[in-house]
Amino acid sequence: MNRADLPNALLAAALASAALASTPAARAAEPGPDTLIAHQGASRDAPGNTLPAFRLAVERGFGFECDINVSRDGKVFTFHDDTLARTTDGADKRRTADLAWDELEALDAGNWGPWKGSRFAGTRPALLEEVLELARDGRWIYLDTKPRPEIVPLVARALAGQGRANPSNVLFIASSEEVCAAYKRALPEFKVFWISFTRGRVGQPHKPPAPPITAAEVVETLRRVGADGVDMQFDPSVHDEAYIRAVHDAGFEFHVWTVNDPALARLAFRRGVTSLTTDSPDACFGISCAPRTPIRLSPPHPRR
Repeated sequence: MNRADLPNALLAAALASAALASTPAARAAEPGPDTLIAHQGASRDAPGNTLPAFRLAVERGFGFECDINVSRDGKVFTFHDDTLARTTDGADKRRTADLAWDELEALDAGNWGPWKGSRFAGTRPALLEEVLELARDGRWIYLDTKPRPEIVPLVARALAGQGRANPSNVLFIASSEEVCAAYKRALPEFKVFWISFTRGRVGQPHKPPAPPITAAEVVETLRRVGADGVDMQFDPSVHDEAYIRAVHDAGFEFHVWTVNDPALARLAFRRGVTSLTTDSPDACFGISCAPRTPIRLSPPHPRR
């Protein structure tokens, strides 16, 4: 997911509107370990989509979201972009789908942008199997699937080969309706959420003049693909209690991304969202959920 920063004026207007509202929320909730999802792991304190960021989120007591891609030779690994350009400061523009895992595991995913020269230098992308070792009941791992439905059998195989991850602690999110439907066919016991912008659809034009997607359109899409809910870019001027309640009343969950303002997050929960993705749950909301004990994992796959 890419971050969506809402203008301060929009937030102020939404908060003022909420103060005047008297209708009870569709679902009362508060930011907490079961409702806050660390975006790409604890991505304010470690490079996103790396094992250090995922471990840090779990040690602090939170679930996390991670982006998964697939290599040319069928390895599922954590990486957001289609190319290496951003994580190499533009030096390498190759597509991840064109690279084999032995090339990808040589990539330094912890030494770019704000992490240049940090203690995370030398961190490689993580394999899905390593991520699944972090599964804990009572905390969710959101697997954000980037490529086409061909990845789904590979994900299913990884899940079948381990014992920690299960439908009570792992779910799937995807902007592709085709991928959502493929997950529900292959792994019907797991929850699947459709990712949506407020205006337009992922991969299609969504300029501000475009009208927002209506609650009825959200419900129609979820029914068509068989998804369990929506994971939506939160816009307080659009997603009022009636909007969110309409999705809940149709039998679906309503989740939002990526909100880093505590006031806006609490507004979202008052209006009825089920969970909220944020870059640093504990720093943003002052929540301490668990003793900060190190996570013990199997030894990492060695570099070649």
